[in-house]
Amino acid sequence: MRYALRRLLLPAMAALILAGCAGTGMMPGSSGPDAQTLLDQARSQSGQQAAATRLQAAEILARQGDTRQALQIAGQIDGAQLAPDLRVRWALVMSDAGLAEKDGWSVVRATDILDSGIAIPTADAQTLRYRRGIALDMIGEPEAAADLLIGLQRDNAPYELNDEIWKPLSRLSPAGLDTLAANSNDSLTQGWVALARLYRSASGDVAGLFDRLDQWRSRYPDHPANRRLPQELSALHQVEGRQIDRVAVLLPESGPLANVAKAIRQGMEARLDDARAQGEKVPALTFIDSSQQDIDALYAQATLGGAQAVIGPLSKDKVNQLETRASVPLPTLALNYGEHARNQAAELFQYGLSAEDEARQVAQRAYLDGHRHAGILVPDNEWGSRVLAAFRDRWQQDGGQLASVVSYDPSGSVTKAVSRMLKGGSSKPDMLFLLALPSYARQVPPTLDFYYAGKLPVYATSQIYEGTPQPRADHDLNDVQFVDLPWMIPDAAAGGVDALPYATTYRQLATQDDPGLLKLNAMGVDALELARRLPLLQALPSTQVYGATGNLQAREDGRIQRTLPWAVFQAGVPQPLLASPGATLGDGSNAGTQQQTSSGSNSGTPNASATTGNGTDGVPGDPLGPATNGNGDAGGN
Repeated sequence: MRYALRRLLLPAMAALILAGCAGTGMMPGSSGPDAQTLLDQARSQSGQQAAATRLQAAEILARQGDTRQALQIAGQIDGAQLAPDLRVRWALVMSDAGLAEKDGWSVVRATDILDSGIAIPTADAQTLRYRRGIALDMIGEPEAAADLLIGLQRDNAPYELNDEIWKPLSRLSPAGLDTLAANSNDSLTQGWVALARLYRSASGDVAGLFDRLDQWRSRYPDHPANRRLPQELSALHQVEGRQIDRVAVLLPESGPLANVAKAIRQGMEARLDDARAQGEKVPALTFIDSSQQDIDALYAQATLGGAQAVIGPLSKDKVNQLETRASVPLPTLALNYGEHARNQAAELFQYGLSAEDEARQVAQRAYLDGHRHAGILVPDNEWGSRVLAAFRDRWQQDGGQLASVVSYDPSGSVTKAVSRMLKGGSSKPDMLFLLALPSYARQVPPTLDFYYAGKLPVYATSQIYEGTPQPRADHDLNDVQFVDLPWMIPDAAAGGVDALPYATTYRQLATQDDPGLLKLNAMGVDALELARRLPLLQALPSTQVYGATGNLQAREDGRIQRTLPWAVFQAGVPQPLLASPGATLGDGSNAGTQQQTSSGSNSGTPNASATTGNGTDGVPGDPLGPATNGNGDAGGN
């Protein structure tokens, strides 16, 4: 992407260099001062003169390929101190360096100039709008990104935008697509939205997908995507004729995971019946008891039964065995994550309800919100250690620092744990990552208030919410931000039940009283949908599924990563969490608004309704609620 962008903007950047350096002796190959000399010179200057000198240094560094330092210097310049023409140059340099360094917020800041009223040459304005669209997608605002880039295409910008538009568009929730279509009634936008809807609704039915794509082409003959489909869609020919008609499901019918397996199976069967009733071609499921047989015997039985793919196994031990092999006998979606550094087996995908994915997402969000010094509260058990490692790795990878880390006793004093977190670190925390079950978590905000730290932003994983609105019990969690499954927070995640993925199936399954069971049902629904798409996942690794348990996409090693919607407690009830404070999310043409951000363990639980929260890999582990032993870990197998 970075290099394609530079090729597209080469003429504009060449003009920028010629204009920006005229009269300064700064043409490539000239003997003018280097960047460091200019920076030294700026120290003895002030105001507009110092800002202009630093801008020259940033431009030189950017041309030399040192985009990291160019971004750092440009970011320290107050654009308001620059004359209008220099401010445009600053925006171009900073936005280019920001994209190169994958710093979306810096690009957004630079491109705010589009709404400043400054006269910007048309080519430069288009360049800045283009970069802004890419950056909005980077910071988790796909609706704003798609809207901006479609608008740029509508204005006949000289860029090939189909792939850039499709990337954020394919990640929008049904509610996001509805909003996009309602805000722009032109045929260009309507065509894009229709294409995204058909791909989402029909991608599980490979044969039906091609029929619906032909219908779309007939309806929008002049659409840019008809002339050239986005790369992801144009590669669909690789899966034509590879419809999966029979799937073997390896689940235990006895033992500690039997009730978990039963709830997952219930979700699969409910979704299968619903899809069939809506006229979709669905695979036949053959359930095989995995309690007593070894993994090779299970594959042999599946093969003899004519299966083209496998869902399962559920046992983490069996997944561990599979992921060290070179390949598996049949394309497989395991219902757990192995413990090795990576999955090595070809055609093996792994899916579960992983608290580690949630921790990484929290780290990313908190960093993008501008926080840099994390305070952390996690349980002092294996689950807490695994989730802490996931958060820490992502946080430090992005550039964040650990201010303090406290591994607390879930049955111990919340006051002592919070006090240690606030006072015991190397620096003062500017945010708190909280991994806790509801009974413990509800005590944390009042304790922060007691220590005059009530304004400390708190970010949490899905374990903080029991799954049903309890305004009185959860009132103390007000302002805590957390991620959760779309099915658990329908009003916050998707704008109501009608906007949920597989809403009809949800209505059928949501009548039960146990949120833990509904989470496992949701896992079964998404397991079936992922299995139907195994040919797509193999041919098109970028395939995403907007599922009941989150937005799902396979990582490079076949492990499925979930991205969950955000919510915030208000009046004790989860509410939608809007974009980060201070973020300007418009399209540079006064058409933008703030958008809603849609931005790997086995529990071994003997009863699926006995809620747990144990972590990394899995299945029945982390997302179920109160733990059987009070520490977030119901045991493993």
